[in-house]
Amino acid sequence: MPGIDKLPIEETLEDSPQTRSLLGVFEEDATAISNYMNQLYQAMHRIYDAQNELSAATHLTSKLLKEYEKQRFPLGGDDEVMSSTLQQFSKVIDELSSCHAVLSTQLADAMMFPITQFKERDLKEILTLKEVFQIASNDHDAAINRYSRLSKKRENDKVKYEVTEDVYTSRKKQHQTMMHYFCALNTLQYKKKIALLEPLLGYMQAQISFFKMGSENLNDQLEEFLTNIGTSVQNVRREMDSDVETMQQTIEDLEVASDPLYVPDPDPTKFPVNRNLTRKAGYLNARKSSILQAESKKDHEEWICTINNISKQIYLSENPEEIAARVNQSALEAVTPSPSFQQRHESLRPAGQSWPLTARTSSSGSIGSESTNLAALSLDSLVAPDTPIQFDIISPVCEDQPGQAKASGQGGRRTNPFGESGGGTKSETEDSILHQLFIVRFLGSMEVKSDDNPDVVYETMRQILAARAIHNIFRMTESHLLVSCDCLKLIDPQTQVTRLMFPLPSVVLYATHQENKRLFGFVLRTSGGRSESNLSSVCYIFESNNEGEKICDSVGLAKQIALHAELDRRASEKQKEIERVKEKQQKELSKQKQIEKDLEEQSRLIAASSRPNQASSEGQFVVLSSSQSEESDLGEEGKKRESEA
Repeated sequence: MPGIDKLPIEETLEDSPQTRSLLGVFEEDATAISNYMNQLYQAMHRIYDAQNELSAATHLTSKLLKEYEKQRFPLGGDDEVMSSTLQQFSKVIDELSSCHAVLSTQLADAMMFPITQFKERDLKEILTLKEVFQIASNDHDAAINRYSRLSKKRENDKVKYEVTEDVYTSRKKQHQTMMHYFCALNTLQYKKKIALLEPLLGYMQAQISFFKMGSENLNDQLEEFLTNIGTSVQNVRREMDSDVETMQQTIEDLEVASDPLYVPDPDPTKFPVNRNLTRKAGYLNARKSSILQAESKKDHEEWICTINNISKQIYLSENPEEIAARVNQSALEAVTPSPSFQQRHESLRPAGQSWPLTARTSSSGSIGSESTNLAALSLDSLVAPDTPIQFDIISPVCEDQPGQAKASGQGGRRTNPFGESGGGTKSETEDSILHQLFIVRFLGSMEVKSDDNPDVVYETMRQILAARAIHNIFRMTESHLLVSCDCLKLIDPQTQVTRLMFPLPSVVLYATHQENKRLFGFVLRTSGGRSESNLSSVCYIFESNNEGEKICDSVGLAKQIALHAELDRRASEKQKEIERVKEKQQKELSKQKQIEKDLEEQSRLIAASSRPNQASSEGQFVVLSSSQSEESDLGEEGKKRESEA
C-alpha cells in the first residue's frame, strides 16, 4: 500500500545508530496511536452504553403503559378510552424497544468488537515485544562489555570461549527479537487504519439497518393514529382552558360575595345565626385544655347549638333540622333571652358560672359517648371503657395545674439532649452509656386495662386514630424523644425544655404498628390514675419518621443495658458484702491470735518471775530470755545430777 512507512528488517543485524533513531520514531508513533485509540474506544463505549440504556428505558416505558389498566386511581375512574389508547402506545413503543435492542446487538458486534480486539490484542503485542527487545538489547550490551574486557596478555581459552559463546547467543536473540519487533511495528501501520475504519463502518451500517426497521414499523396507519391522538390532546387542552376561565370567574364572584365574611365577627343582622344545624364543619381555637373559642359571634352561637342538638341525638331522627327548629323555638319561648355575646365572653373568666360550664359538659358528654362507642368496637376489651383521650402534651408552663405535668415526672428545666453538662449542673442522664435522639409527634394517650399484651398498643392506636378522624384533630406536637438507660424524655425542639419524662422501669410494654412502621407506642405503669389505690397503665402513641422499629429497638436496648447494670450492681454489692464478711472474720481471727499471743507472753513472764532472781555485781536484776533460762535450768539440773552421783 503506497504511503506506508516501514522499518528496514534487513538492517536489524547491523543495528546502526540510524536504525535505532528510526526505531524511536516508530515507537513514538505507536504510543500516539495507543493514546488516540483509547480515547476513541471510550467514546464508542459511551455510544454503546447509551444505546443499551435507551433500549432498557424504552422497554420499561412500554411495560408501564401496559400496566396502566391495572392501576386504581382515586379520581381516575374506569376510562376505557385512555386505557385502550395507552395499550396502543405500549405496542408501538415495544416495537421500537425491539428495534433498539437489535441496534445494541449490531453495535456490539460491528463497532465494539473490532476496536476492542485492536486495543486488547495488537497494542498489547507491541508493548510486549518492546519489553522483550529491551531485555535482549541489555543482555547483548552486557555480553559485548564482558568480551571487550578480556585480557590480551594473559588469555584463558576457557574464559574466552564462554564469553564468545555468550556474545553469540545474546546477539542471535537480539537479532531475532528485533526482526519480530520491526515486523509488528510495520504491521501496525496497516492495522491502525483497519481499527479506525471498521468500527465506523459497523456503526453506520447498524444505524442504517435501524432506520430501515423504523421505516417499516412506522407506517401510515401509525401516523393516522398519532394525528387522532394529537387532535384529542388539543380538545382536552381547550376544555381545560375553558374550565379554568370558569373557575377564575367563580373565584372572582366568591371574593366579591364573601367580602363581608372576611370580618372576624360579621353583623348578625345581615348573617343571622342558624340554630337548627345538626352538622357543622370548621375550626375552634383551643384555650388550654377545655375552653374553646370561636372566631365570631355567629360561629359561637352555631357551635353551641350544634353541640346541644347532637347531645340530644336529634340527628338520629328522620328530619333532624325540623325537630331542631321546634326544640329551639320551644326553648326560646320558655326562657328569658340569652345574654349578649360580650356577657358570655366575660363569663369565660374563672368567676363566671354561665354557659361555658354547660358547653363543656355537653362537649364532654359527647366525647365520652363517642369514646364509649369506640371502646365498644374493641374485640378484646383491652382499653378501659369511658376512657378520655388526651390529644396534646401539657406544656411546662402549665405545671401549676394539678395532676397533669407533675404526675409524669415533668420538669421545667432545660435539658441538653446530647448529654453535655451546662451551667455547672450535672445532667441526669450524663452517666448513661446510651443516648439516642429521635423526632416524634404525639398523637394521644389513654388509660388501658392491660399492660402485658402488645395488642393493647395496637388497639390504642386504632382508637386514637379513629377519635382524631371523628373530631377532625390534625395538629400534632413535635418533640425530640431522648432514649437513655434511665428514662425516656420528650424535649421541646425549640427551647430544649423537658416536656415529659418517663422512668425506664415504668415502661412495661412497647411496640410498633404492624403495617405502618411510623406509628409506635409504649405503656407506662404508674400509681394513681383512675383508681388511686391501685396501679394504672397509660398507653402513649407517637408518630415518627419511619423509625418506629428503631425506637422500639432502642428502648429494648436501654432496658437490657439497665437490666445488666442492675445485675452487675447487685453482684457488686454481693461481692462487697462477702468481702466485708471476710474482712470482719479476718479481723476477729487476728484479734483472737493477738489475745492468745498476749496470754502466752503473760504466762512466760509469770513463770520467769517465780524462779530465784540472780543479782548482778551492781545490785541490778538480770532478766534472761526464754532460751537462756532454759539453758540455765538444764545446767542446774546437770549439776544436781553430778552431785547426787
